[in-house]
Amino acid sequence: MNILILGGTKFLGRALTEAALTKGHEVTLFHRGLHDANGFPQVHHILGDRNTDLAKLQDGEWDAVIDTSGYEPESVMASTEMLKHHAKHYTFISTISAYADLKQVQLDETAAVIQLEEAADPGQRYGALKAECEQVVQAAFPIGALIIRPGLIVGPYDASDRFTYWPTRIQRGGEVLVPLPKERKLQFIDVRDLAVWTIGLIEQGVTGTIHASGSEYTMEEVVEACKSNNNDIETTLIWVTEEFLVEQEVGPWMELPLWLPNDSLIGMLQLNNEKAFKSGLTTRALIETVKDTRAWDQGRGTEFVRLAGLKPEREEQLLKAWQEWEVGQK
Repeated sequence: MNILILGGTKFLGRALTEAALTKGHEVTLFHRGLHDANGFPQVHHILGDRNTDLAKLQDGEWDAVIDTSGYEPESVMASTEMLKHHAKHYTFISTISAYADLKQVQLDETAAVIQLEEAADPGQRYGALKAECEQVVQAAFPIGALIIRPGLIVGPYDASDRFTYWPTRIQRGGEVLVPLPKERKLQFIDVRDLAVWTIGLIEQGVTGTIHASGSEYTMEEVVEACKSNNNDIETTLIWVTEEFLVEQEVGPWMELPLWLPNDSLIGMLQLNNEKAFKSGLTTRALIETVKDTRAWDQGRGTEFVRLAGLKPEREEQLLKAWQEWEVGQK
C-alpha cells in the first residue's frame, strides 16, 4: 500500500511509520520538519504546514491516509476536502477524551461524546474538538473513515513523560513515593502495539470507530515491573494515601503521573477494550515497555528537563511530610 501520514516524526507518527515500513508499505510523510526525521531516509518527505501548505499534496495518490496531527475541525476539514480526491481510506487518530462521561468505567464505543458547549475545562475542550474532527472525517469519507480513540499511549519517544517518570525514577533508587491504593487499576498502550494494530486495520480496510486503551494493570504491578528491571539498585517504595496527597496539594497526572484522585476520570483508565482485542490488537509484556522506555529516556541525558513527575526536592519534602503525617494519624 501507499500510505500518507500527516505528521509521522515524533511519537505515534514515528511508530506508525516504522510499522508501515516493516510491513513493506510505501510511506509519504507530510510534516513541518520540526522533529528529527533522519531515521526515515527511505520515505518520501513533503515539508509543509497542514494549515497553509496542503496544495503540496494535490498531485499525489494514496491508498490510505493516517492523520495523527488533526486537532481543529477547520484544519481537518481542509485536509479531508483535499485528500478525499486522492485517497480511499482516511484514519483519524482521536482520543478517549472525546467521551462525555469519563467517570464511568467500562465505556464502549457507543458512549456519547462531549459537545463543545459542554466543555468546561481545557481537557474537555480538547476532547470536544477531537469529536468534531471525527465527524468531519466521517462526512468527507462516508465509506472509508476509521476513527481510532487511543487511551494513554506510552513507550519510547513519549515526550509527555506521564509513564516515563516511573521507570526513570525507580532507576534512580532510594525511597520512591508511590500513591495508594496498590490495586488501583490502570490502562495504557505501548505506542508500538497501537501502531502495528492500526496498520493492520488499514490493510484490512476496516472502518468505523474503535478505542484502544491497552491491557489492564495495577499500580503495584507497574512499579514492581519498574523495580524488577532496576539493575539491582536499592529502591524502597513508600506507599502514601490519597488523603495525604490531596492535603499536600500534589498535582494529579502530571506532577504525580498515573494518579487521579477521588476516582476522577476513572473511566479513562478502565475502558472496555473488547472491540479492539477482537479486531486483532495484541499487547507486549509490561516489562518490555518498561525496559525500552527507560533505555530511550536515558539517551536524553540527566540534564534534560522532563515534563512530568515529582522533582527530587519536592519528593523529598513529601516523604518527610509523610513521616510526620503518619505519626499524627496514630
